[in-house]
Amino acid sequence: MSDMPFSADLRVAIMTDETGWHTARLKKAFRARGVDARCIDLAACRIDTTWEPYGLALPGFGHALPDAVFVRGIAGGTFEQVTLRLGILHALRECGVPVYNDARAIERSVDKSMTSFLLHRSGVPTPATWAGESAAFAQRVLMRETAAGHQVVLKPLFGSQGKGLRRLGASARRDGTLVPLPPLARYQQVAYLQRFVGITRRTAPRLHAGPAFDWRVLVIGTRAVAAMQRVGGRGWIHNVARGARCEPAVLDDTLAQTAVRATQALGLDYAGVDLIPSPDSHDAAHASPLVLEVNGVAAWRGLQTVTPFDIAAALVDDLLDRKLAAAVPPPAPMRHASV
Repeated sequence: MSDMPFSADLRVAIMTDETGWHTARLKKAFRARGVDARCIDLAACRIDTTWEPYGLALPGFGHALPDAVFVRGIAGGTFEQVTLRLGILHALRECGVPVYNDARAIERSVDKSMTSFLLHRSGVPTPATWAGESAAFAQRVLMRETAAGHQVVLKPLFGSQGKGLRRLGASARRDGTLVPLPPLARYQQVAYLQRFVGITRRTAPRLHAGPAFDWRVLVIGTRAVAAMQRVGGRGWIHNVARGARCEPAVLDDTLAQTAVRATQALGLDYAGVDLIPSPDSHDAAHASPLVLEVNGVAAWRGLQTVTPFDIAAALVDDLLDRKLAAAVPPPAPMRHASV
């Protein structure tokens, strides 16, 4: 953590739809750097072309804009509501305000299909993935994967905390019968399928002595700074919200480099990267991790319980010392009279 204060009159907006543990930690870290940080709900912001000089109105900032924005949370809503909230973040960037993470990067990480596309395009190891609107095509993928001895996971295109995940294919049930493709109505008529990666003690006997697990690695700026294993949980889903417990994990070079490459592929300033050992891995020293998901609005409360350093302070330092310090002030906005 940097010991240097930044500026007594520097103001940062923490965009969040709820205040609590995370925002309290962030505000404390900003205060330690001499920065005034205040929480704002994106739903309370507006585009207003009569609001000079920027055409943006943010509660608590009058006609001015914050010096930087930290995106902690974006509330769900209708397609139009979410589009407008992301539009506010886009507009702030257009006005020269450093946004951490910015709207484009968040859009890439929220859309699982785009995440998979960008990871694959950048050569980041990730399970085989298919996404489309055709139920017939999805059924053919399921049949082909089943014939090859694989299972697939059907996921909501937008979603988190392991909600809505369905494991399909032969042996997905205890009696070994085929789990067919369900109706896509609950998935908004989009089939996002990912090849299931199963880790057994036979394929990876030294990776962990207990139940199956995955990794969460936190990347800040250009570095992977902390990692944990999420162990157990409800069945094969290892989210903390579904009962998995957090345990410390060694952040070796392979794990760190893979997480950083995934973060850079999506253009994120910071990210929580979820990885799982490859089924070809035989020990921890040679584990070849596959990236499952990249979270652009990552929580870190669980990770903080197994990590000695202050994660919020590290995030604030990166925003101030890298993102804000590199920002180029925009030209003065043109003044127009709205008619």
